[in-house]
Amino acid sequence: MSAGSQAAQGFAYNQVFSMPNTSLSKPATSHVRWVICALLFFATVIAYVDRNVLSVLEKTLEGILHFDSAQYGKMTGAFQFGYAISMLVAGRLTDRLGTRKAFALAIVFWSLAAMTPGAATSAATLGIAMFLLGVGEAANFPACNKTIAEWFPKRERALAIGLFNAGANLGSMTAPLLVPGLVFWFGWRGAFVAAGSIGFVWLLFWLKIYAKPEQHRKVSAGELELILSDPVERIESVPWARLFPRRETWAFALGKLLTDPVWWFWGFWLPRYLQGTYGLTMKEASFPVTLAFAASFIGSVGGGWIPSGMLNRGKSLNVSRKTAMLICAACVVPVMYAPYSKHLWVAVGLVGLAAAAHQGWSANLFAMVSDMFPKAAVGSVTGIGGMVGAIGGALTQVGVGYVVKWTNSYVPVFLTAGTAYLIALAIIHALAPKLAPAKLD
Repeated sequence: MSAGSQAAQGFAYNQVFSMPNTSLSKPATSHVRWVICALLFFATVIAYVDRNVLSVLEKTLEGILHFDSAQYGKMTGAFQFGYAISMLVAGRLTDRLGTRKAFALAIVFWSLAAMTPGAATSAATLGIAMFLLGVGEAANFPACNKTIAEWFPKRERALAIGLFNAGANLGSMTAPLLVPGLVFWFGWRGAFVAAGSIGFVWLLFWLKIYAKPEQHRKVSAGELELILSDPVERIESVPWARLFPRRETWAFALGKLLTDPVWWFWGFWLPRYLQGTYGLTMKEASFPVTLAFAASFIGSVGGGWIPSGMLNRGKSLNVSRKTAMLICAACVVPVMYAPYSKHLWVAVGLVGLAAAAHQGWSANLFAMVSDMFPKAAVGSVTGIGGMVGAIGGALTQVGVGYVVKWTNSYVPVFLTAGTAYLIALAIIHALAPKLAPAKLD
């Protein structure tokens, strides 16, 4: 290769992956960290639109590709197995490559993977496509969580996580409204392709805007001082061997194991549950599903606001974080009544409350990682916990499929969902009673 070609390639690489120019003068004031949070929010929206296209089309595809509830459970389980396998690696690569490069590569992969279900010809090929989508989307939360750790001081992190995590709610709300229109214009195969293409639009904004706070030309001195106001961390790299044995790692991971499957159940099974239980069509079910997930916005933001408000009033981080998690866990309990209700809107309201509580719980569960671990380990620990949660979710998806097929009932699933969070909080408190920084020496 000629020197000129090498220089051209180097210039192209730098244009895509290098940091924005920092030579320009900085502004007097700024709020760039919230712009970065907005980018994470929209990435999460896209991820949830992509994965929920299948749940919206499930009843339609059931007649076209000829599968039953057990096979559908295996398809959604395939997504989560791919998610689990990739989550561990995604978290580690995010720590090694940095969020800018890791996120860019991840969204290219998952956007392409989101298009592949449109080429499916059977339940098996649809399962393979969902597996690939899971592999790609696994990077979203490790990258988002690490970005928050880099851009926000600890006292703002739960709120910031709650805000970007609200993207899951908007994505889950948008899919049932968007997909019928995409099917009308492009057919069911084109709906997958059209939804998958949205990620490339987000990528352009990410590459244009993102840089680390210290290198970002639009971050003011005052905002940078706030971002870096926590004690300086001297740890630059933490190997897996020092993370896996820590009780703090497993406090997060077991919390994910017990509660993530509940959220996956709402995402993949709620449209099917409402259509089958109340005799709704795909279009008729879209509004109840959207309304249930709309309630999640309150929980996502409120769950992040509760500990921030308590910290500002002088409460300890441990008390603030766990009080918020206890409130959220208690709010999930009433969902156990939903399968006994004969009224659609009672069931939707209870699921909406549970979904809102989950998002508040999730905001604080993610924030626990940066409470206990240095920034250099946040992506890896998030990946470990995400892997464990996704394995639990994958097994649960398959299990739900067989439960519904054999019993024609969702009662056992709702009863499990209602108790999972209180059990998880008890385990978290036993493993991390003070939320103290993990000793990684």
